[in-house]
Amino acid sequence: MMSLAARSGAFSPYLQATNYAVAGPLKALIPGVVVKGEKVLVDTKKPFLTRESLNGQSPKTGPAVSVSINAKAAVRFAHTDIKVPDFSDYRRPELLDPNKSSQESSESRKTFSYLVTGATAVVGVYTAKTVATQFISSMSASADVLAMSKIEVKLGEIPEGKNMTFKWRGKPLFIRHRSEKEIAAEEAVDMAELRDPQHDKDRVANPKWIIVIGVCTHLGCVPIANAGDYGGYYCPCHGSHYDASGRIRKGPAPLNLEVPYYEFPDEDTVIVG
Repeated sequence: MMSLAARSGAFSPYLQATNYAVAGPLKALIPGVVVKGEKVLVDTKKPFLTRESLNGQSPKTGPAVSVSINAKAAVRFAHTDIKVPDFSDYRRPELLDPNKSSQESSESRKTFSYLVTGATAVVGVYTAKTVATQFISSMSASADVLAMSKIEVKLGEIPEGKNMTFKWRGKPLFIRHRSEKEIAAEEAVDMAELRDPQHDKDRVANPKWIIVIGVCTHLGCVPIANAGDYGGYYCPCHGSHYDASGRIRKGPAPLNLEVPYYEFPDEDTVIVG
């Protein structure tokens, strides 16, 4: 016969479990054997009450709160002197009632918003345009500089066959009254003989008048009028010879004299620039 005795409670650390083999009233077929029992270990270590241990026993999900659009949200007063802000003064009158649908006034509210946005955009664009115009205008040339950009010359004061020099944009301006002989001679020049080929008709608007800038195209010296091997202009700095059309014919200058933009408002007046 096998029996087991076990106890637990406040004195469990001091108890020990044992088992015995007791012979029964009947004769056993096999003689009884005493078996040595194993020790039962009881964990006497108590868990520490820390934040991690307690957190494992707490609920994993917090309470859920849902608020609908048409219903008022509940306000929990932790103190009796707390005031909940009221934005009714900033809301439109037709939206003050939470139980009333806002779709009835949706079109009018959208129209008003679009008008205000559009008007603001137009005013902003116009203001930006005005500021940009004023800023760009401040960088443009002043009135006195613009006045110097053009020069008006009375051609009746220049005799035939003579050249007169004027100051235009800080540079010498040559205006020559050519004779019929000079015109015929310059138009008959062979283009193959020119370093910078250009026909006389391409350099003048009126054959009687040749208007060029009096700056040598070599190193910027001022040529002498009615001088040189071709009777036009001669640069004394390095010996460049120009004809009566301002074309380079001899010397180190690589290009013809520059022809500025000009126009004839009448037969006796020319405006350069």
